[in-house]
Amino acid sequence: MLMLAGIVVLHITTIILLLVATIDNAWWATNAESTDLWGRWELTSSGWHYTNLKSSPDEYLQTVQGTSVLACVFAILALFVFVAQLFTLPKGQRFTFTGILQLISCLCVMIAASVYTARLHTNETQGGYGHSYVLAWISFVLTFLLAITYLVLRKKSE
Repeated sequence: MLMLAGIVVLHITTIILLLVATIDNAWWATNAESTDLWGRWELTSSGWHYTNLKSSPDEYLQTVQGTSVLACVFAILALFVFVAQLFTLPKGQRFTFTGILQLISCLCVMIAASVYTARLHTNETQGGYGHSYVLAWISFVLTFLLAITYLVLRKKSE
């Protein structure tokens, strides 16, 4: 029972990290601006001001946005499926479907962070990756560990 509680807490923590990484405004940061997946915050003399990233659509940015949102959706769905399977699967069954959903979430966050690394901000000399970018990679590791855990987890007979 303690192990299942730990898995649920880890899963909820992973979902929170994914949501913060997707929503927060710190994927790329300099002294005068902070960029997220949705817009840019620029520091002016009167304070921080929000602007759109680009007027023309950027396929790489849209890929990062889409896969980040999908990672959140699949991680949340995997939690609901895990809870449902916990009460419906007979003893000794694997949580295979939950593990597959978590692997899809893992793949989505990996694609988002990889595309962001390879295609966005490659020519900029100032600034660096912010905490949301780091949280995305931490979420990748946690979703992968959870996926493996779900694929090998069995309900113990009491």
